[in-house]
Amino acid sequence: MTVTGIITALIVGLIIGALGRLVVPGKQNIPIWLTMVIGVVAALLGTVIARAFGVDNTGGIDWIELLFQVLLAAVGVALVVGILGRRGVTR
Repeated sequence: MTVTGIITALIVGLIIGALGRLVVPGKQNIPIWLTMVIGVVAALLGTVIARAFGVDNTGGIDWIELLFQVLLAAVGVALVVGILGRRGVTR
């Protein structure tokens, strides 16, 4: 993977993580770096799932792939908040 690919993955992960965080209601008491990690993982898993369903390469914006990624990020944020949020993890 090139440096450009790594930087792109981090930016996409941050955006996907932030969108996932917006979907989850309430205040999420987790650091931004953890949101970014969740976003990167969700982006990778969402792409794998979209490929499995054959919707990863469409004409224009791949909305279904993006939906998979954001939903996975929302689930990831909710799980982390549920597990770590009660322990008082702060930014």
